[in-house]
Amino acid sequence: MKVIVLGAGIVGVTSAYQLAKAGHEVTVADRQSAPALETSFANAGEVSFGYCSPWAAPGIPMKAMKWLFMKHAPLILRPKFDVAMLSWMARMLSNCTSERYAINKSRMLHLADYSRIALAELRAETSIAYDERMQGTLQLFRTQQQLDASAKDVKALAADGIPYEVLDRDGCIRVEPALKLVRDKIVGGLLTPKDETGDCFKFTNALAAKAEALGVRFTYGTTIKALDVEEGRMRGIITDRGRMDAEAVVVALGSYSPLLLKPLGIGLPVYPVKGYSLTIPISDVSRAPESTVMDETYKIAITRLGDRIRVGGMAEISGYTNDLGLARRSTLEHSVTDLFPGGDVSKASFWSGLRPMTPDGTPVIGPTKIKGLFLNTGHGTLGWTMSTGSARLISDLVGGRTPDIDARDLAVSRYG
Repeated sequence: MKVIVLGAGIVGVTSAYQLAKAGHEVTVADRQSAPALETSFANAGEVSFGYCSPWAAPGIPMKAMKWLFMKHAPLILRPKFDVAMLSWMARMLSNCTSERYAINKSRMLHLADYSRIALAELRAETSIAYDERMQGTLQLFRTQQQLDASAKDVKALAADGIPYEVLDRDGCIRVEPALKLVRDKIVGGLLTPKDETGDCFKFTNALAAKAEALGVRFTYGTTIKALDVEEGRMRGIITDRGRMDAEAVVVALGSYSPLLLKPLGIGLPVYPVKGYSLTIPISDVSRAPESTVMDETYKIAITRLGDRIRVGGMAEISGYTNDLGLARRSTLEHSVTDLFPGGDVSKASFWSGLRPMTPDGTPVIGPTKIKGLFLNTGHGTLGWTMSTGSARLISDLVGGRTPDIDARDLAVSRYG
């Protein structure tokens, strides 16, 4: 079929690659001048097959109240009269129950583990290099309360057969030797050894080149204005450069997906949640992390990417604004220098991106009520982690094949 993929971030590019491999004629449209220039540009670098959890969790409402008064808060809320924001927040709160958390986390782990297999196979067939490492994620606990609270995650990991290891202080230092300098600041950790790290920007650009070699056409600098639907069926898209014909369209526009779908009567509860990152050159390897350390207190990931450290995290709910707040930089600097002292944060580059979050934390993948219109969006903080598995799913669904895993509970129809 003639397929148009909307969006050239990690989700859009992996989708285009898989669709081209399946024999489709694929075009990717994006408003930017090259791949991965928005949310995929400088994310935390985690490929978290085991460390993936919904933000909507039991106890989060109470924690959120406390976080609002913290100097270095993992959550920043800038409320305003925005129906989409208020509706999204209400739905998220409704998912903050033990029952919903277990369901949503299981969905996420299922897709993430499928993505782990897909990424390994894609890496083997393409030989793409992207500062990749396969040394796991260490969720680091500074308090005994945090360590005790990890029991619910351990239960979910065990139920889905995901490898894990609960570590004491010495165990954490064995995995991340640089932590010996701050051993008194930690009590333990949860290691998910199958997790990986890598530069999402490098990977996306390298895969885009591979996709072009398969015949995928990228049309950059193209603004998508509307979807062209006739008698309940996709006919193409309308752009600022004119109309483009298509038999199928895959919407992978991240946070901007709901804005395009709303005129068609498709209510997609995806809302932008801004994250921030620092990229710091490593000046002393002995003081740098080996893989990813997730600072549970501040919800900040500290990741080794070749000769750099990527420090990423926080969740700012402030709409479609992408300004760089200096207070957010201060939080990132505090976390990394507190656990890995000695680095020169003055040389760091500062970035922010809008993560497309669903209220339940799981992405939206699959068909819509309009024939030929498919969604692959709403991955939140886990677009890099889930991209390769999501791409396989969407390629199978577009082609009318039965996917390797059941994706029915990821469809937009789950929202009614």
